[in-house]
Amino acid sequence: MQFLLAFVVVAPLLGAVAALLPAPPGLKGRNPDQAVLRHGVTVTGVILAATIVLALGFDHDHPSKMQATTDISWIPALDVRIHLGIDGISLPLLVLTALLTFLCALHSYFKPPAGPSPKAFVALILVLESGTLATFAVLDLLLFFLAFEMVLIPMYFLIARWGGAQKQAAAWKFILYTLLGSVVMLLGLLLIGLKSGTFDMVALATDNGRGLTSSVQVTAVLAIGIGLAVKTPMWPLHSWLPDAHTAAPTVGSVLLAGVLLKMGTYGFVRILLPVAPDGMHTFAPYLAAFAVAGIIYGSLACLALVRPGAKGDLKRLIAYSSVGHMGFVLLGIASMTPTGVNGALFANIAHGLITGLLFFLVGAVKDRYGTADLDTLSGATGAALYGSAPRLGGLLAFTAIASLGLPGLAGFWGEMLALFGAFDPADGLSRPAFLTFMSVAAFGTLLTAAYMLILVRRVCMGAKREEPHRIPDIQHHEFAAWTPLAALTVLAGLWPAVLLGLTDPAVQKLLAGGKS
Repeated sequence: MQFLLAFVVVAPLLGAVAALLPAPPGLKGRNPDQAVLRHGVTVTGVILAATIVLALGFDHDHPSKMQATTDISWIPALDVRIHLGIDGISLPLLVLTALLTFLCALHSYFKPPAGPSPKAFVALILVLESGTLATFAVLDLLLFFLAFEMVLIPMYFLIARWGGAQKQAAAWKFILYTLLGSVVMLLGLLLIGLKSGTFDMVALATDNGRGLTSSVQVTAVLAIGIGLAVKTPMWPLHSWLPDAHTAAPTVGSVLLAGVLLKMGTYGFVRILLPVAPDGMHTFAPYLAAFAVAGIIYGSLACLALVRPGAKGDLKRLIAYSSVGHMGFVLLGIASMTPTGVNGALFANIAHGLITGLLFFLVGAVKDRYGTADLDTLSGATGAALYGSAPRLGGLLAFTAIASLGLPGLAGFWGEMLALFGAFDPADGLSRPAFLTFMSVAAFGTLLTAAYMLILVRRVCMGAKREEPHRIPDIQHHEFAAWTPLAALTVLAGLWPAVLLGLTDPAVQKLLAGGKS
């Protein structure tokens, strides 16, 4: 298990190096481009298989215990260690990352990206996967920061080189926002490490802030929280996200929404809640206020984009919906209760599955019609997907309904538990304030339902029209890439204990200061 976790983190980097080398003569296939895209599918497939084996070998009777741990001294002078491990909080995120990256590689094999050499594209995807997996597996603050930063450059180039209109501006906005946030975050991580005498996240969580004064905790939460909030993204630090999603290629949008946004909320749960509880207690009401502001803002932005004549972009609309959905995650974390934090972690996974699938579907619609403009798609030359591509239209409607939180699908449980957490927040937090936040967030769910149903009506419904050329329905490779996400959305909705059974004991231990 130790070797397997280390392999899962390091193997994508080795695969990235191999992708840049010439393909062996027997593996070139029809051409070098096909060979390197097949290499990407193979490497990400092996990583997914290893992650599944890791999940099967995980001791599900003790999910609060750190498992598959590796602890090796790396920089003795700074007491920095290569410390890896997984528990019930990080394991689902690890599997989600491996799954989405494999599906993106599979999609790229059958639908090669339009842009420069596929060699660089595959290498960047693999470096991105390694950085994301490492973020969820490392247990040292400085290693966490390095892994957190490792994903920025690959995503920048994926947007800047393989993106669509306004790709350069969107890529620069993405890198500047996240780098500035990361600089502030590094100062907070260093403050915790130097004041406590260790960068080990397990030791810090067990200490539960007892070795840090309240002023140090407040300063650390403010500094680290800004960096994590940018990546989440929390309103009003979200403005890089719609531009990045609109310009990014399909697989870039899937990975950005599906796994990169989770790194910010994971940092809140893994670092700030157990390491600086007093600081989190101070900022929890403000975090909740920003969270519900994001829920309402994201929903209103989507309603503005989806109305006729607004020239709304479908990818941009899904990006703004992510601001709202991640607001529920932050609200659950801000409640500082096991119920709320479990809801946040569940909503993280549900958002990765549902929004990842939405971006796959929006990419497919854009490929078929040459545009993601809603007025064009629903106008005289529009989609009316139920008539022209019924399976594609049906799956888009299913995913939109899942995104609005229909009971029985994955999007429901996380939002409900986050609201329950806000209904009865942790001791010392103002219950009237959190009841207000809960009420506002609950109203946000109605706004979400409104814009998603309008989206389905405008894009999917309508009289069957004669297209200038036949619009293909879901193809075999698309069916293979999308079915796992749809199936897991249903599974998590009908059987939430699959996830909550993993996260709850780990969350209980984390909030109790390392005591099961």
